[in-house]
Amino acid sequence: MDSGTLISFLAVDLLLVCVPGADWAYAISAGLRDRSPVAAVAGLVSGYALHTMLAVAGLAVLVSRSPGLLTGLTAAGAAYLVCLGWGVLRRPGTPGAAAPVGETASARVFLRGATISGLNPKGLLLYLSVLPQFLVTGGAHLPVPAQTAVLGLLHMGCCAAVYLTVCLAARAVLGARPAAARAVTRTSGVAMLGIGAFLLVQRLATL
Repeated sequence: MDSGTLISFLAVDLLLVCVPGADWAYAISAGLRDRSPVAAVAGLVSGYALHTMLAVAGLAVLVSRSPGLLTGLTAAGAAYLVCLGWGVLRRPGTPGAAAPVGETASARVFLRGATISGLNPKGLLLYLSVLPQFLVTGGAHLPVPAQTAVLGLLHMGCCAAVYLTVCLAARAVLGARPAAARAVTRTSGVAMLGIGAFLLVQRLATL
């Protein structure tokens, strides 16, 4: 695996990560509601760490060859997005407004982020369809599991940088504008609901 392959993957990966979706919606919401975005971003990244470990272990191939399992994972992620989006709409919050603190709250924020990214269809698409195209076999290249780990780590780094920027930008731009912050948070909730509902309908239609 040469530097050209890594740069090409990084370019494609950044394009995918920078496309707003469920991860972005959660990052914006966390940036406005939580005192620190670290737990939310760490949770989102940890979901992709799980994807990376499964891909290294070769389980991604099994999932890609099992339509029923892939459908179940996508449906579970979609249902969770609908529930989370509804919760955000019910309690949109404002920057620093009665945000829960402590280890329990941080753990909850972390787990939500991990669940969203772990079941994110865009993440599944990356690991099942995009990442394998950059793997090189034969010659003096690294073994495929090692290459998969390297690409997975690059993706996690991109996610950490982009989502932390999204959190901080949402807070900086909307921190002194409670009304606008509530509107953006509600929009994030609507995005989660819409993405989840669309995926649910799409998956149910294939059954």
